[in-house]
Amino acid sequence: MSLPLYLTSDASGCLIAIKAQPRARETAIVGLHGSELKIRIAAPPVESAANAALIEYLAESLHCGRRQLVLARGATSQHKVVRVTGLTADEVAARLRQAGAPGGS
Repeated sequence: MSLPLYLTSDASGCLIAIKAQPRARETAIVGLHGSELKIRIAAPPVESAANAALIEYLAESLHCGRRQLVLARGATSQHKVVRVTGLTADEVAARLRQAGAPGGS
């Protein structure tokens, strides 16, 4: 099965391309936005609160530690890239599907 467009394999694990929507009613995966995974985040985009909430939500969704997730790009943008270490892209895809993300393309 092929990887979803929002996932890219790399040497240490994978990268997740995310379109973040802060100040949402609740934090949840909503679907695709082009080639990005769209995630609504309840926290406001103030003093990195939305970024911290995104990392926390992804750690819970992927059943991994927060230290395995690093915001690689997009600290001040809605378009973000999160690096996941210690999990393969296939493992991340499967865990995100369980959390409600769209499957492979």
